[in-house]
Amino acid sequence: MPGAPNRPPEKAPEAPTAPPFHETPGQKALRRLVPTRVALLLDTWKGAPSPELVGPFQKAEAAFAQGDFAAALTALDLLSVRFAEPRWTTLPEPFRLLRVAIFAPMPPSWDPDHALPASEKDAKKARKTADEQLALARGCLAWAAAHSVSTTDLAPRLETAAAHLAEPEGLMPFYAEIDAIWTGLHGRLPTPKSGAAPTPAAHPEEA
Repeated sequence: MPGAPNRPPEKAPEAPTAPPFHETPGQKALRRLVPTRVALLLDTWKGAPSPELVGPFQKAEAAFAQGDFAAALTALDLLSVRFAEPRWTTLPEPFRLLRVAIFAPMPPSWDPDHALPASEKDAKKARKTADEQLALARGCLAWAAAHSVSTTDLAPRLETAAAHLAEPEGLMPFYAEIDAIWTGLHGRLPTPKSGAAPTPAAHPEEA
């Protein structure tokens, strides 16, 4: 129509997409609980991590045993933030993936993936999470094998999981192998024991 303003064609809202795979709260908790246990057993802590770190882990373990997976994840979230605090020794790779630093809020437009369709964002996030799970499983099995924890039945599953991850639709069989590794390790690992609480640093005028 003459004189009508130019308007871009209306874009239909994107249809919601199904997640790449189904993840139960129990699976989600176990996939973080086991590598966190190994992280607290690392030589980094000289055999005695702080109670401020072991405490949240013990709460997570107790909640997981009771089937309260939401509480277990909440405790693990707290521990992930504490892992990132500068007062603690930096975790080695791949356990550094367990740290979650608190950053200042930023506009969504600053996210390089902001303009991607929701399906692509979900797929990219799912693949990143799977890559991290593979790295953590590899690190945990390496630690277990070096500390006389039997992994002969679990090590082949790691390579099978890696092979599945190379397939376009391999997330479900990938997690079947990864979850078997976490389930197998969960009952074999020693329990982290905490050391003394850290002494607060003195102020200059008190030194």
